[in-house]
Amino acid sequence: MLFSAEFWERFCYYGMRAVLAPYVAIAFFDHLTAEEAAKQASLTYGGYTSMVYMTAIMGGYVADRLIGYQRSIILGGIMMAVGMFMLMAPDLKTFLFGLAFIVMGNGLFKPNISTIVGKLYEPGDPRRDSGFTIFYMGINLGGALAPIICATIIGAIWGYQWGFLAAGIGMIFGVMVFQLQKSWLEGVGKAENEQASWSRLAMVAAGAVLLVIPAFYLLSNSEALGRLLGVMMFGLIAYFLYSGFQSGDKKQLHRYIAMLLLFVANTVFWALFEQAGSSLNFFAKDHVNLDIGIATIHFTLFQSANSVFIILFAPVLAALWLKLDKQEANPSIPRKFALGLLGAALGFYILVFAIQFMQDANGKIPAYMLALCYLIHTLGELCLSPIGLSMVTKLAKPKEVGLAMGGWFLSIAMAQYLAGVIASVATSGGSESGHAVGSIAQYSDVFMQLVWLGLGGALIYFLAAPAITRLMHGVK
Repeated sequence: MLFSAEFWERFCYYGMRAVLAPYVAIAFFDHLTAEEAAKQASLTYGGYTSMVYMTAIMGGYVADRLIGYQRSIILGGIMMAVGMFMLMAPDLKTFLFGLAFIVMGNGLFKPNISTIVGKLYEPGDPRRDSGFTIFYMGINLGGALAPIICATIIGAIWGYQWGFLAAGIGMIFGVMVFQLQKSWLEGVGKAENEQASWSRLAMVAAGAVLLVIPAFYLLSNSEALGRLLGVMMFGLIAYFLYSGFQSGDKKQLHRYIAMLLLFVANTVFWALFEQAGSSLNFFAKDHVNLDIGIATIHFTLFQSANSVFIILFAPVLAALWLKLDKQEANPSIPRKFALGLLGAALGFYILVFAIQFMQDANGKIPAYMLALCYLIHTLGELCLSPIGLSMVTKLAKPKEVGLAMGGWFLSIAMAQYLAGVIASVATSGGSESGHAVGSIAQYSDVFMQLVWLGLGGALIYFLAAPAITRLMHGVK
């Protein structure tokens, strides 16, 4: 049931994400040069995606302390659907308010449905990692179909704004699935005692709507958003260290330190990986040969590549971890994070290699090289992301799991913001064509810097893995 609800929520998110940066560049910054329009669109994209994850820490707190997980998920889904329909408006102000509604709704929905998955398993149950991987397949089945339906078909033929409509309808389906089948959870995540109060639910809903206003401001001001993210990350670190000290449990303090160290690796990975919807989207549009022989594909089709590869390889990795665990050869969580960073680095090196040695007469690289980049990135993601979700539910105190899951997504929020800044650099540099965004040489330079960043991070976490594992005190 959670698989199905998350499928539709991710259909909504990935459907709009596939067209967000190109649409913003065309619809609202068309009066600028192609490069400047892409830069502004990349910053808008990075700001939106960072805030989607930034508000997860608020959603985790609301679910933990105020209205419960199930109610948070339903309220968040409704707000996301409203925001999605607002994106169809032709003016930038209403569009940004729509993004702000989605931001607040996603903060209530995303961390809490993941937390419920973790609550389905008893502590120490070896099926938990595989359960999260199966749940992750639901995410990516929605992510695979959404760009094809919302962008490649509806958006490319009738206009990108109609892709937003399809995404909003998908979100409504997600809320319906969860509401009609939540009895299957047998009380897991249900509001209890004062959390079940309707007045409290109304108060939280009103507060979420009011917070749309500052969210709108931050979406309009990238620098202010960056400063706020920095303050929130500092506050997150301070809170979990304080909580560990206050508990009087040395093991819990060590586990929180390990969790925060893995949050850093998570931020580096997603800053690299999340070039997918911005710089790699523009790169596919302008610098990839989209004629694959049997047909000419639309550049947005690559937005489905990651999810398709996850569907194909997630069961393989899930089975592999269980098999290695039985053989006592399962890599530790820090080593899996190192593998994820290595995958991110190697994926970008594939593009650097193609740019240097495989350009055609028109200065474009083969489509299969970009697809190969997405494949290697996906294998890296499967080593890190579902394992990370499971890790948070194991390392946090039971009463702080929702907040810790919000912290996990806050680390991704910082990564998304950095990804937007990186993309704004990658798409600059003077294109050879007035219609292209950025030069292929500029992309090569930026991608090579990302290669070194990923390799450096992988080496650090591979070497530090034994020390971090000791801090986890038996959590695997």
